[in-house]
Amino acid sequence: MDSSIWELETFYRKRDLIIIGAGFTGLWTAISVKEKFPVKSVLVVERSSVPIGASTRNAGFACFGSLTEIIADSQKMGWEKTLELVKMRLQGLKKIQDCFTPDEIDFELCGGYEILNNDSPLAKIDEVNYHLKPVTGLEKTFSLNQKKLKEFGFGNSEYLIENPCEGSLHSGKLLQKLLERCQQLGIEFLFGTEVSKISEDEDHVLIKTENFEISTENLIIATNAFTKNLVEDLDLVPARGQILLTEPIENLKIKGTFHYDEGFYYFRNLGNRILLGGARNLDFETEETSTLETTDILQNHLENFIRTVVLPGQKFEVTHRWSGIMAMGAEKSPVVKAISKRQIVAVRLSGMGVALAPQIGENVAEMIVK
Repeated sequence: MDSSIWELETFYRKRDLIIIGAGFTGLWTAISVKEKFPVKSVLVVERSSVPIGASTRNAGFACFGSLTEIIADSQKMGWEKTLELVKMRLQGLKKIQDCFTPDEIDFELCGGYEILNNDSPLAKIDEVNYHLKPVTGLEKTFSLNQKKLKEFGFGNSEYLIENPCEGSLHSGKLLQKLLERCQQLGIEFLFGTEVSKISEDEDHVLIKTENFEISTENLIIATNAFTKNLVEDLDLVPARGQILLTEPIENLKIKGTFHYDEGFYYFRNLGNRILLGGARNLDFETEETSTLETTDILQNHLENFIRTVVLPGQKFEVTHRWSGIMAMGAEKSPVVKAISKRQIVAVRLSGMGVALAPQIGENVAEMIVK
């Protein structure tokens, strides 16, 4: 299909910057770039009608890592990289709170918790708190709280670790507020537009779609788990996260965000309902996919997890099931780098896109040449 002159001179005209992907990373990047360079023309291209990778399909956690997750990361990456990552997540969460009121995005600093069934992580809690003190400003970022273990009704669990710095939010409302901010800044969008090919020469980058092409001075690829469709040479693996939501539960005692098994399981109250996700470690091979489906094996397992851990002895019904696609790699640090003279990738958020994206956006803006 040939484009009209009207389309070519408006929607498909050359831009100073194009961002592929309208999830958290793409939108925060667009905002950061436009605030830094107000005169630059910025276009965000999104293949779907709404962003559907992970940004609108997560569990709505405003978190930076559980005790066992941080212990595991420190053993794998070392304390320097682990603390750098935690600091980046905390800065991102602070920026969200600075930019939007709690009512706008249903943000609640409800506290984060982790359920443990063995005491080995407790032996490292002082070490973790020591390393985190310069980052969180707290003497005890993590502490044992057995009283709340009973209050929440976790009768089949042994220990409960509390972290006062974490909370929950409404991911859809956060994305809507980011879109509003983009529109206020004059950032343009093309939704329902999938990029099929990227080419670059000395003067510009050209993105091609099924029906048209647009050139740009600089290109940012913020497609996270779907990036290998455009850039092959990346340490990036898609990781599906399955979620379910219960019907309202009378006299629900649980309030807050909760982690289990190094963060592979995560649940929270959504009003008086339970939202639970995770368990991909039960079937890593199958869940390394970009297919947005749920599977009986994991959904049945998640239901049993509610039955045995979250709401032991209580009846519940599941009303909604869905999945989102995260991006993982050999390390949890995000990949933010130039891959050519005019192209930058900002991907692999390891399931922490809510917290990481605000800072990644700022980092990418600093990489753009005026």
